[in-house]
Amino acid sequence: MLELDESHIADEGLIGSREALTQDESADSQEDPRLERHVKWKLDATILPLLVSVQFLAQMGKSDLGNAQVAGLSDELKLTPKGYSNLSIMLNVGYLVFQLPGTMLLKKIGPSYQFGIAMISWGMFSCCVVAAHSLGAMMALRLLVGASEAFIHGTLIYLSFWYRYDELATRGALFDGSSALAGAFNGLISHRIQVDLDGHNGWRAWRWIFLVEGILPIAWGFVVLIFLPSTPETVQGIFTAAEKNIIIRRSRSAHNTGDDTIRFKAILEVLTSPVFWLTTGMNCGVNLTTGSLANFLPPILDGLGYEGEKAQLMSAIVYACAFVQTMITARIADKTNHRGFLIIANTGLSLVGFGMLLGLDQPASRFAGTCILTAAMYPCLMLVLVWLAMNMPGYSHRTSAVAMTRVVCDFTAQITAQATDGGVKKQFASDIATTSTNHV
Repeated sequence: MLELDESHIADEGLIGSREALTQDESADSQEDPRLERHVKWKLDATILPLLVSVQFLAQMGKSDLGNAQVAGLSDELKLTPKGYSNLSIMLNVGYLVFQLPGTMLLKKIGPSYQFGIAMISWGMFSCCVVAAHSLGAMMALRLLVGASEAFIHGTLIYLSFWYRYDELATRGALFDGSSALAGAFNGLISHRIQVDLDGHNGWRAWRWIFLVEGILPIAWGFVVLIFLPSTPETVQGIFTAAEKNIIIRRSRSAHNTGDDTIRFKAILEVLTSPVFWLTTGMNCGVNLTTGSLANFLPPILDGLGYEGEKAQLMSAIVYACAFVQTMITARIADKTNHRGFLIIANTGLSLVGFGMLLGLDQPASRFAGTCILTAAMYPCLMLVLVWLAMNMPGYSHRTSAVAMTRVVCDFTAQITAQATDGGVKKQFASDIATTSTNHV
């Protein structure tokens, strides 16, 4: 089992906070546990819905390319399979460049401002796709969407400000499970757009997909900008002074301080940490699969015989399975405080899904394999990142570790896109399964 990396505790100013926490434990024992439960309920009712909405809309923006592909994108722009593969990696290029600064600047900019402005930005760039008439224009806009979305990748760090270690997996699952739910919702929206709006105003359905899914984050970004609390030290509004003290004390128990100083040597220390590389290795295998699913699931289903509008609907079923499995796994993780065994179990389950995709010929059986594969991989994505955040105490180390593992994993996502032919052949699902199995 991975152990908490305490080698940089002093650098992060956590010795003082640990001593203060020890002094506060007696206060905790005398404090009404009902009050703490009430505080946690208020956090769940205010922070979680807003944060989940950020991830939900980001995942919709991430997966809309796959839905656009089966709604006429390649036909209208005359994209070759290689051209589609190149287009699919542009989001990750934006992540690679801006993810590390976007995560480490979270406290400097302020979560509400950073997340809200990022949503408005990527929504605007998505809407601009309706005017794109070439591969070059599409690639530039997807790059800008990726650069904007990189600034919301500190959401797990933000969650760790407010919740204890034994609460983080369940909340992280609501947040990360929203990715799966967004995929399901995206499939339903894309289906209705393809049925009702294809050809309307002279636009093919894929342009309407980008427009509709660009307007949503623009509108909701202003809500996040206004209502999302920034940090435990600055929280106001519906929380009383006594509740604020409880929130701060809970935050300290998760090795947080009010310090927002960025220590650049933390990046070097993270890169030399065995904990970082062990968790990053696990995350790369998971990210390779989930990244390919975001861009290629509708084309995969199209290749299995579920064509056009039906592929959009079937993708909703796949992502719904992933959401349910993510929530169940996270609840078990928080109750048992075991994550490694759950990662191993879900990875083993994913191999069953791969085997069904590779070894079976019937479309229904291969579709079941796709559901099993997706349901097994999404919980691993959440568990690995939560595990890493828990094992990296302190703001600088935690932010740099989470950002750097995402940077490394985004390279694997680029490998996925370049290793495929654009998702138009009947055996595309087998190609993805083979590539992903090699990295698990």
